[in-house]
Amino acid sequence: MPSRPATIALSLVCVTLAATVCTKTDQQQAQTGQAAPQADHRAADEATIRGLDSAWVKAVAAKNAQQAASYYTDDGVLMAPGAPMASGKDAVQKMWAGLMGLPGFALTFAPDKVVVSGDMAYEFGSYALTTNDKAGKPHTSNGKYVVVWSRQPDGSWKAALDAPTTTT
Repeated sequence: MPSRPATIALSLVCVTLAATVCTKTDQQQAQTGQAAPQADHRAADEATIRGLDSAWVKAVAAKNAQQAASYYTDDGVLMAPGAPMASGKDAVQKMWAGLMGLPGFALTFAPDKVVVSGDMAYEFGSYALTTNDKAGKPHTSNGKYVVVWSRQPDGSWKAALDAPTTTT
């Protein structure tokens, strides 16, 4: 049977070893950015993004290019069909202003699905764009789109990439 001082020494070694392992694990998590599991906020984030889409549609309906561009990150990209890629909030705003200035302009869109993963999300959905043809008659093009969202440092969501495609 080990002596009492040997048992105490062995216990102290075990406690010290356990404390060292726990401290190293915490330091490694901090260095790698891996933290303890956090609450799942995907449903709330999806609802937030769907709410942003609703407000965005209203800004477009009001033909407010500045407000429509406010939903993009500062380096956001809009890849409208048949147009050069607009990169950066100023270029995106100019693209929206050009679209909104077309005779008979009207645009509606809604997401079919929103998927959130951490600080990134994507959505895809359908849109209907109406403009007047050369004879002045309204013509509607239907299409699909993908938007990639990025959570900003303040917790808000902004569109980093907006890529509509025309199907009809």
